[in-house]
Amino acid sequence: MNRLAPPADLAAIIVTWNVRELVLEALRTLTADLAASDLDWAVWVVDNASLDGTAEAIRAAAFERVTVIESGANLGFGAGNNLALRALGFSDAPGNAPNAPRAVFLLNPDTLVQRGAVQALYEALFSLPCAGLVGARLSYPDGSLQHSAFRFPGLTQIAIDLLPLPAALQGRLYESALNGRYPRRLYAPDQPPFAVEHTLGAAMMLRREAIEAVGLFDEGYFLYAEELDWSLRIRRAGWEIYLVPRAHITHLEGQSARQVRPQSVVHLWRSRLRFYRKFYTPLRAWLAKRLIALGMRAQIGKVRRMAARGALSAAESEALIAAYREVLRL
Repeated sequence: MNRLAPPADLAAIIVTWNVRELVLEALRTLTADLAASDLDWAVWVVDNASLDGTAEAIRAAAFERVTVIESGANLGFGAGNNLALRALGFSDAPGNAPNAPRAVFLLNPDTLVQRGAVQALYEALFSLPCAGLVGARLSYPDGSLQHSAFRFPGLTQIAIDLLPLPAALQGRLYESALNGRYPRRLYAPDQPPFAVEHTLGAAMMLRREAIEAVGLFDEGYFLYAEELDWSLRIRRAGWEIYLVPRAHITHLEGQSARQVRPQSVVHLWRSRLRFYRKFYTPLRAWLAKRLIALGMRAQIGKVRRMAARGALSAAESEALIAAYREVLRL
């Protein structure tokens, strides 16, 4: 597969690491849906130095209009996407990219694109007032809803996430606006797009002009929270963000991260702390750090209790406790 010229309408980007079979299936569903659309499109896959033969397998599959970029190292989500975005003509800093496609679709490798999803996102992106970014309705493999749009994280979300709360209270809070959730009824397939603060990075489509306005991902995030940062910058540049229920994508969720679960805990909270320091007031960032510290101690106690009753092996518990302690040191 030779490197393709940027298409006029849409470039899709998938960043992958050691999930060969998943990304092959993602490409099958994505390219089938793109081929059924009326768009001029192409796909870029950035392989972050996979050890499972991902790049070779994609080339052997001979997908139409797919370019593989081998990064040579595990760059993470944001930096991996930036490689492809630069190849499309975008700059790190805000600036015009006249040769870039009209829209860019970022997709995780652990996804299955359902028929019509890409066209629905594209049409919504260019018909909604001031839309700079749109996200898809995500579901788990069993068909149940995965929340795929959120309010930006506040202090209450940290507390709900990490602190021990009564089970009944935690259950009610989990689905509430206090935890950044939007009502489930808004996600029904027959509902119109609704405005949100940010979508999950697993499936999001952006206008060229929105990327031009803010530049690329902040590569200070290795994994997690980079889409929050980008979304906040996009909103501050005057663009709106929407969730499009008609666009349905199945998300197998976190398959790359599960390969290194304890390290993923560290990546998550290092990224969250970067986000809080970058965008919160000093007082709010300080409060966030205190809550995270309390939460890490609570998680250590929880892991120890699980290990004591045999729910975790000694090796698993030791690795998780080490990760929580590393977060405390941050």
